[in-house]
Amino acid sequence: MAWRQHRWFRRWVIVVAFWAVPVAIVAVREIREEMAYNKADLQLALTTWQLTDAQQAAGAAAKCHGDADEARAAGCPAEVLAANAPRQQAARDEYVVRRNTLASYLWHAFVGYWVVPALFLFGCGVVIALIRRALRRPPIKPPIEPPIEPPVKPPMEPPVPPVAR
Repeated sequence: MAWRQHRWFRRWVIVVAFWAVPVAIVAVREIREEMAYNKADLQLALTTWQLTDAQQAAGAAAKCHGDADEARAAGCPAEVLAANAPRQQAARDEYVVRRNTLASYLWHAFVGYWVVPALFLFGCGVVIALIRRALRRPPIKPPIEPPIEPPVKPPMEPPVPPVAR
């Protein structure tokens, strides 16, 4: 029956491994959806240009399109590029913050939906195993004390014959 030892542990490993699959599927879907939204928002912020009325009247709107490199290559005025650079850098910074927030959220979800249930099931398995082990063993008997030997009597002297008088 040695093959039955630690059977609960092997079952726990299998359950935890199979439970990791739906958790991973949900995490991958969440990453794809959120990062697609964040990427689209970043692209929109990087390809949108804010122009003053004077810049629009000068025809800068026709030259300033796409990202900063495309606009520079198309002949967008330097003052328009400089005016929009802080806003575009803020959009890049916001993208990094969103990515880090998503990573933090996914870490907490991983711990909450996979690690905590796995540890709970492991704890239940340990408790059940300890209870079964305690019920399987006979109660501990008190140690057997060695028998007490009677005190050793001194050897008896031979009786002294009575002396005749």
